[in-house]
Amino acid sequence: MTQRALPRSARLSASARLALLALVIAFTGTGCGKIFKKKEAPENQPVEVMYQEAHQSMQVNNWERGVIRFRQLIAQYPYGPYTEQALMETAYAEYKSGKLDDAVTTVDRFIRTYPTHRNIPYMYYLRGLANSNRDTVFLQKVWRLDASRRDLATPMQGYSDFNTVAERYPNSRYAADARNRMVELRNQFALHELDTAIYYLRRDAWVSAASRAKYLLETYPQSAYQNDAVAVLAEAYTQLGNETLAADAKRVLELNDPQHPWLAGKFPDYPWMVRRLNPFAGEKSSNTVDKRNKD
Repeated sequence: MTQRALPRSARLSASARLALLALVIAFTGTGCGKIFKKKEAPENQPVEVMYQEAHQSMQVNNWERGVIRFRQLIAQYPYGPYTEQALMETAYAEYKSGKLDDAVTTVDRFIRTYPTHRNIPYMYYLRGLANSNRDTVFLQKVWRLDASRRDLATPMQGYSDFNTVAERYPNSRYAADARNRMVELRNQFALHELDTAIYYLRRDAWVSAASRAKYLLETYPQSAYQNDAVAVLAEAYTQLGNETLAADAKRVLELNDPQHPWLAGKFPDYPWMVRRLNPFAGEKSSNTVDKRNKD
């Protein structure tokens, strides 16, 4: 079959359409696409403008946006008073947004760069806040896990940070709260030891229970759980048949906490079996001092 040639007008029309299509593609790839592109902040903005934009994000609790803009400022202007302030506010925004590892890293950078800065006490305090809450996994939050049940390495670092504030900068505005938080952390550490001691009691490991209770009393004296630790000693020595040490522990307990439930045979009081289905709950007594104070 012989193909018929297209009329000249048709050939011109097809060529025109191809040329128009090529023009549209070229236009879209260059200029037109910019119309629909999200407007970004131009580079080389004045540092004052960048700081103000980031700070405004912080004021409306847009921590993510604040961190991004402050990091852009620091990258563009690595030195100067605005950079110092941007580093501090970046660390705070990271703390508020739950990025605690990032917050600690930013604080460390600030301390290394500006070791004599007037706000160094605040940065140690902020690092203490971040360290005190690190390493808490999602499931632990869902189950409302007692803080003493998790790994205590980072809370201990937080304790060290607060101690730095309290000892090196005793007149700073953060010193009093740092000392209060140290007390709370010491009680948390003591509860961790008490929980372990009660674990040993439940398994009839009397010597291990007594050793753990003595460690608590020696390492965290005057903690909120000191009388519970004495009760563990009394129970362990009673079960071991050491009447002398058991009587000594009982006498100390009667002197310092005459209403302690161990004296009435109600300590340790292990939790309801259903509660133990919680993989993070452990087997601590439900009759420790903090539970009794809440009742």
